[in-house]
Amino acid sequence: MADKTFSFSQAELEGIASRVIELAKAEGASAAEADVSEGLGQTVSVRLSEVETIEYNQDKGVGVTVYLGQKKGHASTSDFSEEALADTVRAALDIARYTAEDPCAGLADSQLMASEFPDLSLYHPWALPVEEAIELAKSCEAAALAADPRIRNSEGGTASSQSSHFAYANSHGFIAGYASSRHSISAAVVAEAEGAMQRDYWYSSARRREDLDAPEAIGAKAGQRAARRLGARKVKTGQYPVVFEAPVASSLLGHLVAAISGGSLYRKSSFLLDSLGKPVMSANVTIDEDPFLLRGMASGAFDNEGVATVARRLLDKGVLQGYMLGSYSARKLGMQTTGNAGGAHNLIVHSTGESLEELLKAMGTGLLVTELLGQGVNTVTGDYSRGAAGFWVERGVIVHPVEEITIAGNLREMFMQVDAVGNDVLERGGRQMGSVLLRSMMVAGEA
Repeated sequence: MADKTFSFSQAELEGIASRVIELAKAEGASAAEADVSEGLGQTVSVRLSEVETIEYNQDKGVGVTVYLGQKKGHASTSDFSEEALADTVRAALDIARYTAEDPCAGLADSQLMASEFPDLSLYHPWALPVEEAIELAKSCEAAALAADPRIRNSEGGTASSQSSHFAYANSHGFIAGYASSRHSISAAVVAEAEGAMQRDYWYSSARRREDLDAPEAIGAKAGQRAARRLGARKVKTGQYPVVFEAPVASSLLGHLVAAISGGSLYRKSSFLLDSLGKPVMSANVTIDEDPFLLRGMASGAFDNEGVATVARRLLDKGVLQGYMLGSYSARKLGMQTTGNAGGAHNLIVHSTGESLEELLKAMGTGLLVTELLGQGVNTVTGDYSRGAAGFWVERGVIVHPVEEITIAGNLREMFMQVDAVGNDVLERGGRQMGSVLLRSMMVAGEA
């Protein structure tokens, strides 16, 4: 790769990965895998129009995993010298020698390795001069401060550009890698009225700078979101329908992924054990996994083990079509890897067609959740209890902001009560999902 962004070319990273595999074999490893990576970037933050920080990051590393039969050892280094690579391989082997045998340990099956590597348009470097980054951050913050006269303070505006590339190799003869980029602009501000303060933020993130929202639009949204929270109060405790706004709705998708991932399943620490082929969400929910989405934040032709990824329907009208497995968890479960070592690849939840406004009208009277607080989610039982903030809605219209409340339920029941999925999808991450209307949740506020 003829790219002056990095200190090492893609060919050089692949050469290092191949060399690590050779060293491991020479030292007696029955199998080995190596991951070599390099990343760099720049982040600029301003506050009240003054530069606060200018950060540059640059790192590199080699990770090697070796197997002695079914004994496994891992070691890593940031030194790419021949001596350091040899020392790292020996360290991994020393660990393997003192590790108990695990019948499920080992590389992914060789016949599952990826053989096609389409260009997914993941790498769009941005030669962003620091002066321009400062101006972008200032413009974003200025727009946030100007969005409402009640915006009185700022946590700052930020502009960031990051690039990285890697090579993965294993003793099956597989070797591949690619470069990727991620750019973002954000702002967070504080609104104040009658002695009360509220904070909110907004950001845009994309592989390509052209896909970022304008800094002025990002800032204006951050300011508007902060100001609209002023005057928040509690609501009476009770059972109400709830709409999760798109930025927080994707957290529900995260809980689903955690429950159907191999580690939770083979440890029997999931509320969705033995759910394959069964309804786990309402018939209104259909989810696709698409590793080949152009410029997707979680795209890739292979997973962390070199296994070819596959576009698939994960949930079809609520019915679970597949788990998320790497080779280890698959062996534990007596199944085959799904190419999800390292996580999910672009989960896309189909909309039922409504806008956020239409979801609120369908809800009638209830709660619009715009922020979640705390970590009160039990993946073993599905019990769900989190602090929340948002807006009280009556007859489909927002009446006033809400704070200091708790929403509670059980994920198994919550998933079944999804009545609609909005079309207000945010495409800034690996989970693409609009706002979600749930038929009923317990809302704890004041008596």
